[in-house]
Amino acid sequence: MKRPAIAMNSETKLVESIQSSTPLIANFNDRIRPLLDAVDKLRHLKVMDEGIQLPTIVVVGDQSSGKSSVLESLAGISLPRGQGICTRVPLIMRLQSHSSPEPKLHLEYHGKEVPTDEASISEAISSATDEIAGDGKCISNTPLTLVVNKKGVPDLTMVDLPGITRVPVHGQPDDIYEQISNIIMEYIKPKESIILNVLSATVDFPTCESIRMSQKVDKTGERTLAVVTKVDKSPEGLLEKVTADDVNIGLGYVCVRNRIGDETYEEARIEEARLFHSHPLLSKIDKSIVGVPVLAQKLVQIQATSISNFLPDIVKKINEKLNQSASELQNMPRNLSSLADAVTAFMRVLGSAKETLRKILITGEFDEFPDEGNMHCTARLSEMLATYAADLESMSSWKNSKDSFLAEEVRVLTETKGIGLPNFLPRTAFLTILRRRIEVVAGTPVEFVQKVWNYVEDVFVRVLTMKSQSYPQLQSFIRWAAHNQMTKLRNQSVERVKEIVEMEKIADYSCSADYITTWTRLMLQQKQFKDVLNNGSKPKKLNFEMLGDVEFGHLQDTQIVQQAFDIKMRLMAYWKIVLGRLVDNLALHLLFTVHNLVNKDMEQDMTSELMGGPSGCGGIERMLEESPSVSCKRVKLNRSIKLLKDSNDVVAKIIDRISVYGEGSK
Repeated sequence: MKRPAIAMNSETKLVESIQSSTPLIANFNDRIRPLLDAVDKLRHLKVMDEGIQLPTIVVVGDQSSGKSSVLESLAGISLPRGQGICTRVPLIMRLQSHSSPEPKLHLEYHGKEVPTDEASISEAISSATDEIAGDGKCISNTPLTLVVNKKGVPDLTMVDLPGITRVPVHGQPDDIYEQISNIIMEYIKPKESIILNVLSATVDFPTCESIRMSQKVDKTGERTLAVVTKVDKSPEGLLEKVTADDVNIGLGYVCVRNRIGDETYEEARIEEARLFHSHPLLSKIDKSIVGVPVLAQKLVQIQATSISNFLPDIVKKINEKLNQSASELQNMPRNLSSLADAVTAFMRVLGSAKETLRKILITGEFDEFPDEGNMHCTARLSEMLATYAADLESMSSWKNSKDSFLAEEVRVLTETKGIGLPNFLPRTAFLTILRRRIEVVAGTPVEFVQKVWNYVEDVFVRVLTMKSQSYPQLQSFIRWAAHNQMTKLRNQSVERVKEIVEMEKIADYSCSADYITTWTRLMLQQKQFKDVLNNGSKPKKLNFEMLGDVEFGHLQDTQIVQQAFDIKMRLMAYWKIVLGRLVDNLALHLLFTVHNLVNKDMEQDMTSELMGGPSGCGGIERMLEESPSVSCKRVKLNRSIKLLKDSNDVVAKIIDRISVYGEGSK
């Protein structure tokens, strides 16, 4: 049946208009191109690896929704087709309009650039995808970039993602849905992403998996644009679908008819225009939301607005990240590149540590650690010494004796009795009891010096580690050398303490007048003791100095008891001298040793350790070996700083234009 003449005339004008029209979009390109170039350069520099998101159009859709056809219509090229998932990696499409009639295409992946042409592009993408994701039907999150320089295409950068499928086909992993979902969510979650949701007119929009995903991250739809494909297959009710907007598409809908069969892209545009012009149902849809040219115009405008809005914030983030990385690099351990560097660093650390140790271990200054009580060393050492003295006193208290009064002394006197005058005190008895008492406390001085040196070692290592934190390769050596030095001093102190204890066992000597004074005072109690002992009517109980209340009903007034009383008082008087020496000698020894440690031994011993080894500089050589983790971090930071500086240069050149454009677009 012939069409009416008026309709024919209208269609003819429409076709002529399209055939003579400019490319998909041109008037906006000159303004957006510099902005888009800046973003593309940032993307190429991989600034997103630094956690800085870029304005990005992300194309999502259920499998077979027509995603590839939409992208083909925009780019004017053919993409891979086939059964199942055709897009197996994120495909970044950078469309760039240029004046040359000859298109230029190339792929970028794995750090290389592979040129191709329109006839071979589908095969080239498939080959590159296989190289990235492997042969078969597996997917990968490693992106593939397609750059299309072609006359008439809109200036757009889009990311095409794998189509959503729930049921794995042969050759696909069982969790293919989860893998695809994770990739999609990673790309659409950032607030900078514009979601281009491709929907088929043949399905109910609320049931689409791509809608469900985009609603998770964009509940109001303010950054979601919907493209409805296959409108010619299901035109019924389409107007109501896009008008009702049951799925919150904030940026609106665009209905398109993609290329069919062997149509050229120009023929497809003509047929699309004719369809929306003359179809009884589709012609009712507002012309502002139909057609690939409208889609291109909307995408370019949305992209321009997004870049204008976000790029100033991106500039700020780049600068913040650059400052952070530069500061982190500055605070990193210094790299020691020569023996001279190593020796200089070592001596600097040692000198600074000596000064701090001198203050906290000798002079009692703690300005570097005002709130760390454990580092107030003179006070802590004084407390340890007081506790040690109290422990000695408590362990050897005469009141703690389990024997009856004078029982031990009588027993020893009996066993040491010899042929001689009866009123002489045997020195052997005195030394025997003295040695027994010393044996009771002999372990306490050893434990005390070990405790002190454990504490000093903790402080020593803490200070050295703090002073060498800029040189981690030095820290392990310093800890090792400090441990060796502390072990040596600890062993020397233990031997010294054992020697002091042994001297107390073999000698009963003191030039202190306190001994005679104390013994004389104690012996004044002997008369009262004898009176009570000989008086049968009185209870055999007295309160003695240093002993407290004592019962002695088990004793009889014999010469050996009087000798035992004398020995007891001598021992008690002398024991004060022994305890004093065990405390004073250790205190002086430790003070002297710590003084020498800080002022000379530390430097001598650690320098000797540093210069030791078979080669004569083993320690220094170890200092030059930077740990792999630190070395990798240094390389990563330097790479990050270079990337961010390059990114900063990119945005610095365009920021004025962006500002002017932003004002003009309001």
